[in-house]
Amino acid sequence: MKVLVIGNGGREHTLAWKLLQSPNVTQVLCIPGNGGTAILENCQNIPLGMDDFDGIAQVALEEKIDLVVVGPELPLSQGISDRLHQDNIKVFGPTQQGAQIESSKSWAKALMIEAGVSTAMGETFTEPEGAKAYIHQSGVPIVVKADGLAAGKGVIVAQTLEEALKAVDTLFEEGFTKIVVEDFLVGEEVSVLTLTDGITFRPLIPAQDHKRIGEGDTGKNTGGMGAYAPAPVATPEIMRQVEKEILAPTIAALKNRGIDYRGVLYAGLIISPDGKAKVLEYNCRFGDPETQAVLPLLETPLDELLLACSEQRLEQLPPLTWKSGTAVCVVAASGGYPDAYESGKVIAGLHQAETFGAMVFHAGTTLKDDQVVTSGGRVLGITALGESFEKARNQVYQAVEAIEFEGMYYRRDIGHRVSDRTP
Repeated sequence: MKVLVIGNGGREHTLAWKLLQSPNVTQVLCIPGNGGTAILENCQNIPLGMDDFDGIAQVALEEKIDLVVVGPELPLSQGISDRLHQDNIKVFGPTQQGAQIESSKSWAKALMIEAGVSTAMGETFTEPEGAKAYIHQSGVPIVVKADGLAAGKGVIVAQTLEEALKAVDTLFEEGFTKIVVEDFLVGEEVSVLTLTDGITFRPLIPAQDHKRIGEGDTGKNTGGMGAYAPAPVATPEIMRQVEKEILAPTIAALKNRGIDYRGVLYAGLIISPDGKAKVLEYNCRFGDPETQAVLPLLETPLDELLLACSEQRLEQLPPLTWKSGTAVCVVAASGGYPDAYESGKVIAGLHQAETFGAMVFHAGTTLKDDQVVTSGGRVLGITALGESFEKARNQVYQAVEAIEFEGMYYRRDIGHRVSDRTP
């Protein structure tokens, strides 16, 4: 089986790595890939743009690709799956219509209300004056969201009135034509990545991301500075509630709208102090860096699951199987991220990190003159497994300390909520 993975981040390196663990998968092609997929055995990068849908379709046909797996949200929102379906190419990733669940916060909010899914109350605005009046009326804390794709950084949790009003101006100045302002929900966040063929679904183990750049969850939002799985806050009882009251009605609502949704339904949830889950947002793809923590624990061959989703026969597969223990992923970022940063820094210590039993997933890297150099804000995701959370966490930080590049930054408190919870 040959698989084509679209994307160039840590999520896509992880997908390629996991797919190649299956005895069914002989080769993975990546468009465009990164420095990690360039050196991954039986993996080949193809230098095409992710927006070159005709070129991607041509590669899939010429290489006799059995399945295309789309990583990022942007090509999904632009209709890459629709284009590949025209040539009868099997795709894991929703159509453009389904991808609106991430590309439009207002569309997703309307879908959740239609499905009866518990979420924050809010309003959509196309001009700043109305949004500001709503904020004055509602008070703070309050959440201001861009109604469009913002690489995981379009959500501002405003603690003060000044911060909320500034967020409104900033998002409109950045070119967003619509924003959503909604209630601030109290609780602990968790990510549930769910595989679906549009009829049935299989949730993966819950993970917890760390969005803020600074330790103690301070500073600016990022695409994610680390994650761990499984997240103990999402107890078996809560996961049953999530399946019954959130995932099932959402997938049914998509189907009722005539949307053929075959891919990942990523539920960003908040668990309230009384143990109830509510939806903060939906995404239409694998999370990054949650994928780097979840997939290393998956024992069921990933290719079988994704192909079953694309062929709408997920229900025929047995229950998912998982390794015991915990996975912790720490992101190493370029100095200055999420603001301006420099690229082209040589990365040292990658092999040494692996001697600690860690997996090093490349995100913002490229291969230049046989050296791996930085090419993005989030550069690497280093993941370690352990029988317990503490063992995994200790192991991953040993591995992180073996890696060096100029300006390297990482949070030293990934998983602090688990540590805080432990007596």
